[in-house]
Amino acid sequence: MKSIFSRTAIPWPRDQKGHARRSYTVAKQIYRTRIGMLQTARSAAFIIIGIFSAGFGLKSFLLPNNFIDGGATGISLLLSGIFNFPLPIIIILVNIPFILLGYRQIGYVFTMRTVLGIIGLAICLALVNYPPVTNDKLLVAVFGGFFLGAGIGFAIRGGGVLDGTEVLAIFISRKTGVTIGDIILVINILIFSSAVYFLDLETALYSMLTYLSASRTVDFLIEGIEEYLGVTIISRKNDEIRKMIVEVIGRGVTIYKGIGGFGKRGPVNQEMDIVFTVVTRLEISRLRSEIEKIDDDAFVVMHSIKDTKGGMIKKRPLKT
Repeated sequence: MKSIFSRTAIPWPRDQKGHARRSYTVAKQIYRTRIGMLQTARSAAFIIIGIFSAGFGLKSFLLPNNFIDGGATGISLLLSGIFNFPLPIIIILVNIPFILLGYRQIGYVFTMRTVLGIIGLAICLALVNYPPVTNDKLLVAVFGGFFLGAGIGFAIRGGGVLDGTEVLAIFISRKTGVTIGDIILVINILIFSSAVYFLDLETALYSMLTYLSASRTVDFLIEGIEEYLGVTIISRKNDEIRKMIVEVIGRGVTIYKGIGGFGKRGPVNQEMDIVFTVVTRLEISRLRSEIEKIDDDAFVVMHSIKDTKGGMIKKRPLKT
């Protein structure tokens, strides 16, 4: 007598394989959608935190003491002090050229996050009442720069910027070959030189200290002062990841031949392709998200790179 659990007792539906395959595809799409929603929520949270932190640094420390910072924020503070014009409006106007440049160089998503971040900062400065904390110039320079730098750093981790100077630096670097760090340094030298003329030497010197504090805080939050990150990805789905990096992120890849050593299930002696690519720190958030969609168990190693030359880094614009 045949068991009811035997293979011949229950006929195999003709469309079961196809149905199972479609169910897997739908489940995979749902999973990717959830990952995308979580990534969007995380980016929004970082940008919102960045807005309030930068607003606190500006209104509680820098503005009451007529200090400025470097970059587009420093230009806005300087122009606002010279012409006695509302800072929220000045910040938007100063950053418009950088926003347009960012759209050309990096992409639509980055530009929209930057627009929302800068408008959010302007609204925060106009509507939120932050109390002045101290009049001690040293404390103002150090902690004002810290909170402003934290705001900029959190916005970068969210995939946008509150200060468009980095976008301009990336653009000039591609045209001239000069490193991004050197370009930002030159821009800030011009800003602080103007501060000496329009304000006074002491205020300009304290403002330079503010910039140093802010820049170190930004570096800490985004894990390194380098503009580029080398990313090594070890995954059984290496071909899908390779295609994603080229087609979605818009970067070139290098494939290494490797052999698995030891994994979660013990020794592994299997040949596999190891994917290596170089991305900017503005792209790393999206790259992580796309890798998680394909293989959330992928082993990813990132290391800092001071600068790059040639390849798709210079030939193709950034995308996000």
